[in-house]
Amino acid sequence: MTATLVAKNVAGGFAHRTLFEGLDLTVAPGDVVGVVGANGAGKSTLLRILAGDLEPLDGVVSLAPADAFVGWLPQEHERVPGETVAAYIARRTGCTDATQAMEAAAAALADPDDSPAGGDPAVAYSAALDHWLATGAADLDERLPAVLADLGLDSGAVRPELTPMSDLSGGQAARVGLAALVLSRFDVVLLDEPTNDLDLDGLARLEQFVRDLRGGVVLVSHDREFLARTVTRVLELDLAQNTTTVFGGGYESYLEEREVGRRHRREQYEEFADKKADLVARARTQREWSSQGVRNAMRKAPDNDKIRRRAATESSEKQAQKVRQMESRIARLEEVAEPRKEWTLEFTIGAAPRSSSVVATLDNAVVRQGDFVLGPVSLQVDAGERIGITGPNGAGKSTLLRLLLGRRQPDEGRASLGANVSIGEIDQARADFTGPGRLVDRFEQRVPSWSTADVRTLLAKFGLRADHVERTVDELSPGERTRAGLALLQACGTNVLVLDEPTNHLDLAAIEQLEQALGAYDGALLLVTHDRRMLQNVRLDRTWVVDDGRVSES
Repeated sequence: MTATLVAKNVAGGFAHRTLFEGLDLTVAPGDVVGVVGANGAGKSTLLRILAGDLEPLDGVVSLAPADAFVGWLPQEHERVPGETVAAYIARRTGCTDATQAMEAAAAALADPDDSPAGGDPAVAYSAALDHWLATGAADLDERLPAVLADLGLDSGAVRPELTPMSDLSGGQAARVGLAALVLSRFDVVLLDEPTNDLDLDGLARLEQFVRDLRGGVVLVSHDREFLARTVTRVLELDLAQNTTTVFGGGYESYLEEREVGRRHRREQYEEFADKKADLVARARTQREWSSQGVRNAMRKAPDNDKIRRRAATESSEKQAQKVRQMESRIARLEEVAEPRKEWTLEFTIGAAPRSSSVVATLDNAVVRQGDFVLGPVSLQVDAGERIGITGPNGAGKSTLLRLLLGRRQPDEGRASLGANVSIGEIDQARADFTGPGRLVDRFEQRVPSWSTADVRTLLAKFGLRADHVERTVDELSPGERTRAGLALLQACGTNVLVLDEPTNHLDLAAIEQLEQALGAYDGALLLVTHDRRMLQNVRLDRTWVVDDGRVSES
């Protein structure tokens, strides 16, 4: 079914705060709309409104036809305790809800006395059956194994009916999420950060899937290369200017238009400000001349010299008239508001005293984890060396990091860590900021010499203000936990920096700031990322490719 989604004059947010308003958007078949904006601008809120999961504060969202199937895949892969891979996919594709609705309609049809009042059970069952068929629930079990195998999750690694989602790694869970998307039959697809945790192969498959969709797509992503390769339009939610703007063309076109627009707005304001300042100065001068003329006429003119006094008075009145004319010109100026400066994350990475010349070495190191084997690996990391690490999910990148950092001893061979090594890390799970404790307490545990006031000041610099620091870290969004990790890197000195998928959940401006901070950092760097733009933008001395337990240099 082809469907069109229309948002008209939509406002979103919460009772105490409006995030965006006056939003108009039409998503027709074949459209791929990328939604961008700072963290907290309302991107996920917008997707929830378009999905019908959240009521807008104002405006309406409509579908044509009204029974079109809208699929919303949230940012985090919610793992329900005990839920198997098959059950998870059925839920994510909408098949579970459709099956439950059809079974309820069938029960009502079989026993009309128990059916809800005000409806024809036969009509309700027919509609539920049509929707069940449209979701692909009828043959989902038959299609599932082939899709999982194609994504590298064969029955040896994942048994759909038995394997709980909680047993999967982050990379495996990302691939199961991609499988759910491939298996879905949505007419309109809403994707919130679909690239998180996907490796390069998964990204390529996701890009191909989005390009091949006949229905409309609205997606939120901070992966710049993914946006450049997929979107046909860009919707910008500008929190600083309180505007919503749709840019035609792709992502690169949006960047150019946005920069030109910002420059024009700044030039228009500066032209207005300069003109107003000039008129105000001239009016001030005219007032001073007028006042001085009156004082001079009163002081110098003899009482019996009526002609001179009259001339001086007329001159003063002319000056006063000029003042009024100038004030009128100022009042008639078309006001141009000064563009509000957007909040940006500006930070540096704290430095520690230099480590030994050799940071870490592996000598024929081998690690065995069940059927998986990493190695033998012989590597050396030198002080100040910058290394990028890439490879498929499950290839052994995280295991390699644990070996290098001395957190896992090899089953064979040797691993050693240099002297005076101070490690700063943002791991993929953001483990430093998970659990029940308050953010401010968790942060103070890591920097015990800091006062609470200093901790709060630093966190505020990273956009984590009073209402954030009092929350438990589990209540923070993924982006907020990542910014807390970046704040910790600034607070604690480091000479070995380990970043595992650092761009996950960061907005575009924060990613650019991170790249700038890495440019100024002079310690050793181990960067694990699938962000293709970051790999291009960050200076690296070497790149290691980890694949099937082997490490090679590219």
